[in-house]
Parts: sequence; C-alpha cells; structure tokens
Amino acid sequence: MHFPTNHQQQSQSAPSRDLTSARNTAETPTESSLEGPRSKIRKFRPTFENARFAGLPFKFRYRTTNLRYKLPGWLTTYISPLGWSITAIALVCLAAFPALGWHELLVCAVIGLIMLICGIVMSLGNTTFQSALSVSNDHIAVGDTVKVDVDISNPGKRPTASVIGDLPMGRAHQHFRIPRLAPGKSWDKKVEFHAMARAILPAGPLTISKGDPFGIVRHEQSLSESVNIFIHPKTILLNTLDSGVFRDLEGSPSGQVVDDDLDFYGLREYRSGDDIRNVHWLSSAKTGSLTVRQYEATKRTDTSITLSINPADYASEDEFELAISVAASIGVECLVEDRPLSTQASKDSLITHSPTFLLDWMSGIKPDPDENPNLADTTLRTSPGASFYFFIVGSGAKLERLRRIAAALSHESVCIMLRIDTLATNGIHQYDDFTLATLPSLDDLPQIMEALK
Repeated sequence: MHFPTNHQQQSQSAPSRDLTSARNTAETPTESSLEGPRSKIRKFRPTFENARFAGLPFKFRYRTTNLRYKLPGWLTTYISPLGWSITAIALVCLAAFPALGWHELLVCAVIGLIMLICGIVMSLGNTTFQSALSVSNDHIAVGDTVKVDVDISNPGKRPTASVIGDLPMGRAHQHFRIPRLAPGKSWDKKVEFHAMARAILPAGPLTISKGDPFGIVRHEQSLSESVNIFIHPKTILLNTLDSGVFRDLEGSPSGQVVDDDLDFYGLREYRSGDDIRNVHWLSSAKTGSLTVRQYEATKRTDTSITLSINPADYASEDEFELAISVAASIGVECLVEDRPLSTQASKDSLITHSPTFLLDWMSGIKPDPDENPNLADTTLRTSPGASFYFFIVGSGAKLERLRRIAAALSHESVCIMLRIDTLATNGIHQYDDFTLATLPSLDDLPQIMEALK
C-alpha cells in the first residue's frame, strides 16, 4: 500500500482549509459590511438608561420608563395648583411643628391634609362615558337660534358616577350636571344658543369633571370633538344687478336679442330704420324681400368685491359689520345670477360659485390694521380683468384715496365705491373714474343698487 508523504498530506489538506476559511468568511459579516449604507444593524451603545435598567426584564423596563414620563402629567392633571399649594403648606407646617412647638402649625397641617384626602375621595368613581354632539343647523345668520343636542351614554358594565358637564360655545360655557347612568343607559341634554354677532363659533368639546367643590383635586376628561357653527352676516335681497359690459369677446350670451352684437342669433324681415349693413343679401335674394341679421347680446359680468377691513377706516364696530353685510349681499346676488365673482379682504381672497361658502368665508373676517391702503393692488392680483369693481370702505376713507384706487383700474370697467357712514344720508355722486355711493344702513342698499343701473 502506498501512503502519502507529509508533503502530499499538506497539499491535499490545503484546499479544504481554504474552502473552510472561505465559508467562514462568507457566513461571518465583517465590520465594514455592517457599516455599509444599506445596513440596518445598529451597534449597542451603553448609555445611562440602558445601564440603569440592564438587569430588568424588557416589559418592566418599558413600563418603568413610560411611567416616569407620564407621572408628571398625571400629577398636574388630577391635582390642581391650588391642591399642590395646600399640600406644600401642610407639609411645611407639619415639619416645622416639632422644632417650633406651635399648635397652630399642627392644626394647619391637619386641615390641609384632610382637605386633600377629601378631595381625592370625592374625585373617585366611574367616569367612562361616551358622548356625541349634533347641531340643528351649522349655517345660521345673526339673530337666529341654534340648538345643540348632547347625547351621553354609558358603554361600560358598571354604573357611572354623577359628574359636571362643561360645553363651551365660543367664549361662553354651559355647565350642567350629568346624573348617574346604569350600564347601557343614555342621557340627553339640549342647549340653545342665540347668535348675537357674526363669527365662526366652535361648539365643544364636551368636558366632564369630578372632584371636590374647592377645586383641589379634579378628574377631567374630554368626550367629544368640537363642531364649528358659521354665523353668517346679515344680508338683504337685491334685484337684478347691472347687465354688464356688452359686445365683449369674452362675454357670455345673455338671452337678449339685439340688432348689433357679436353672437349671431337669426334673421327677420327688414323694418324701416334698420342698418343697411345688417342686411343678409343671400337670404334676401332667395326670399325676394330684405332680411336682416339678429344677434344675441353678449356681456361680460365678471365682478370683483373688495372689502376694506382696516379698523381705522371705520368709526365703530357697527359700521364695520354693516360693510361686511353690504359685501355679502352683493356677493350672494352675483352668485345667484351665476356671475363670476372674486372677493378680497386684505391678504385673503376667495373665488367660489357657492353663496353658502361665500357667507362661511365672510363669517371669519376680522379687522386687519396692517392692510394695504391701496386696495387696487390686492384687487388686480386676483381679478385683473373684471368688468365690475365694487370697493366697500368706511366713513374714514378720504376722497383722494378713492381717486387713486379708481385710477389704477382699466377704463373699460365700471368702478363703484360704496362708503359706509351710519351718520350720513344716502346719496350717489358721479366722478370721472368712479361712482361714489354713501350707505347709512343695509335697508338703503336695494335703492342704491337700483339707482346705479
């Protein structure tokens, strides 16, 4: 038998070692591969938190860390600042009594601790409620009444405790007591609210609270989301507005048949006084009598309403609200007549086809003392090619300022300035570039708009 020599054994075993080392290299990732851009393996860095809870189970570590972050929020949620102050005073008095020997300090400490214990006991109880808010109408006008229906139920298997409900309606708050509810029972509360002023009124969320009458310990919980109620400004019904700019290439058919325009409508027999240029000679030759063309009047009725909301332009809050009501009345009439409308108020603008959406937007308009005094700048950015421009200003707007605004507009458009002055009489003044109308009340608007035709 032939046995391999040592040299031959080494040469035969070498490939196996190379193969083994290659396999180990392929199975064991190197440090450079761990630090590659696509690697998701992160090195464990020993920190203070990891060393602090290193010997604890993961579940206990998570709960301990979570409790450490939530504990300050719980303490400030259930115990009011007044409760913490009473607790601190009681502890100071209790600590100072052995050194000073004053019995008054012991009495104060005992009273404070008793009040804290009573507050904690009075705040206990099942407060697991479910609540839903519904309103009779979330789009109302000034002077209307809205009804808010609060439905509260007990979804649990235990009776609930009696709590105090707090329903905010804007700045006002409605407080009522919610009785004890058996499992599966519900309780309904109706709250009426009279809209006194234009606003976007948030109703809710409903908050329940249970605690002592001194406010030392409280247990509060929000049950429902808030609902926005849009209180629209007052409006008045207007007649049909001005017909628009006729013979405009960008206009739309108006339904009115005229003898001279851009949109062909039909033919009719010649009448004395008709323009000979409108005779349709081919039809006249076929019928044996003169026939003239008829046209459907085209008009461009793009309307722009710009409202000044600088409080310096108005003498009072009533004057400011009157200006918003005037703008809302004109805007609603434009949308009812299906006229393109653009509305501006300081830096905000709106282009819409819905009267309700327009009134919702105007419900949230607020005074802006930083408004650009040249209202034409913001107007031309939004509606540079309108045929009608309405500018609504207060009694503090000077005539020279109105002239500069009108001078910046196109001479082919119609510019109407509506100045709100509750102490003046209604009237209309015609100037070279614009028409100025003075409005003392909303009831005068239909008469002014009719005269402007």
